[in-house]
Amino acid sequence: MSLTELHDEPEYLSVAIGDDVLDTLAPAIPAADVDDLRSRIHGPVYAAGDDGLAAEVATWNVAIQHTPAVAVGATCAGDVAAAVSWAVAHGLGVAVQATGHGPVRNAAGSLMITTRRMQGVAIDPERRIARVQAGVTWQRVMEAAAEFGLAGLCGSSSDVGVVGYALGGGLGSLGRKYGFAADHVRAIEIVTADGRQRRVCAESDPELFWAVRGGKGNFGIVTALEMELVPLASLVAGGIFFAGNDAASVLHAYREWAPTLPEDVTTSVAIMRMPPFEELPPPLRGQTVVHLRYAYSGDDLAEGERLVEPMKAAGTILLGFIGPIRTDEMDSIHMDPVDPMPAWEKGMLLRDFTAETVDALLDAAGPQLNVPLIMVEIRQLGGALSRPAKVPNAVPGRDAAWLGFVLAPGVPELAQVAPAVGRGVLAALQPWASPGSLINHLGDVSGPEEVAAAYPPATLERLREVKRTVDPAGVFSFGHAF
Repeated sequence: MSLTELHDEPEYLSVAIGDDVLDTLAPAIPAADVDDLRSRIHGPVYAAGDDGLAAEVATWNVAIQHTPAVAVGATCAGDVAAAVSWAVAHGLGVAVQATGHGPVRNAAGSLMITTRRMQGVAIDPERRIARVQAGVTWQRVMEAAAEFGLAGLCGSSSDVGVVGYALGGGLGSLGRKYGFAADHVRAIEIVTADGRQRRVCAESDPELFWAVRGGKGNFGIVTALEMELVPLASLVAGGIFFAGNDAASVLHAYREWAPTLPEDVTTSVAIMRMPPFEELPPPLRGQTVVHLRYAYSGDDLAEGERLVEPMKAAGTILLGFIGPIRTDEMDSIHMDPVDPMPAWEKGMLLRDFTAETVDALLDAAGPQLNVPLIMVEIRQLGGALSRPAKVPNAVPGRDAAWLGFVLAPGVPELAQVAPAVGRGVLAALQPWASPGSLINHLGDVSGPEEVAAAYPPATLERLREVKRTVDPAGVFSFGHAF
C-alpha cells in the first residue's frame, strides 16, 4: 500500500468513522526509532502519549485537534529535512502547521512538523524584498517593513502565518490594487519528499515554483520564502458597524457603491452576530450588526476619505472609524478575533452581487433569524485580483467578482446544526456562483475531490503532474490535498 493510499483518503474519513480508527492506520513506532529521530533534530520531538504532544500540535481553530503519531518542533530547515526523511523511512505521511489557523482535518497518524520556532525575518529595503521563515506571522513582517515605508500583502488578521497564507493565494485588504500575496512571492525554500532542501524560483524550477504558489502544501514543506513588498506607509482604512435592523439598506447601498470604486479601494461587508461579552463595547455587545470594511491605498488620503462618505448614510452607525492609519495597524479593518476559538467555516466565489443576491442573503442569514452563525461576509474582488500574476502561478478564482464566506461556532453542541445552516446560506447564493474556490477560504471539505474542484481543469492536471514528479508516493497528503 502506498503512502497516498494510506494517508490521503483516511484523513477525510474522520468525520464518518472517528479518529480512533485513523490512529490504527499508523505503523507502531519503536521507542528506539523515536530516540533516533530526537538525535537528528534540534527542536523537541514527541511521540503519541508523550506529555507535551497536544500542546505542540494545538490549533488556533480548536474545533480541530491533531493526533499525529509523532510531532517535531522544527527550529531550522535542517530539522524539517531530517524529519521528512525519517517519516518516509517509517512509512508515515507528513503534515505541517505554523499558527494553526487553517487546519482542514485531524492529521491523525502522521508525522507533524510544527514550524512556529522558525522566526527569521529580513527586510531588504532597496530591493523591497522580505525573506520570511516558516513560522513567522504577518504582524512581524508588517512591523519590520513599516520602518522602511513598505508593506506586505497581509490578510484580515496579522496573527496568521505568512507562508501558509501566501501558498494558498492570500487575499488581503490591499488585494484589488496589488493582487494576491502569492503573486508577489519571488523565491521559495522547500523540503521535498526526498528530504532535499531546495531553493526554487521562476528560473531554477519553473514548474514547482508555479505549483507551490496556489497549490498550498501538496509538494513539500516550505521553510522560507522571499516576497516583494509594496511602497506604502499609510492608508485610509477601518470599519463601521451599522445596526442590524438596517441590514437591508446597508447591503443594498453597498452592492451599488462598491463597483464604482477605483482599484485603490478594497472592501467587504459582513453580517455579524456579536457575543454578549463584557469586553465588547456596549453598542455591539450581544447585537447583530453589519460591519463595513474599507481600505484605500491610493496617494490622495483626502480622496480616500471622500470615497467612503456615501456609505455613512446607509444606516444607523453604532460604532466605527475610517481614517488614516499605519500599515501595521491594518487589523483594525476587519477586527478579527485574536484568541483561539472553535469554528466551522466555508467559502464560495460569486460572479455577481445583485439586488436579488442581497435579498437571498438576507432571507438566509438576516438579523431577523435566530441562527448559529458568527459571520456571513461578502468580499469584493476584481482589480488586480482578476489579472494574471507577472510570474504565473496556480492561484484559482481570478474570474470571480465577489467572495462569500460563512463562519459558525465549531462547538460540539452545534456539530450538526452549524454546518447545515452555513451550507444553507451558501446554497442560497448558488444562483450567482462562479466556478472554483479560493483555497484559503475553502474551509470544511468532504474530501480531495472538493479541493480539486477549486481549480480549473487544466490547472488541476498541471498541479497533479508536478505532484507525480516531486511526491509520487503522496507523502504530503494532509491539509488541502487533491
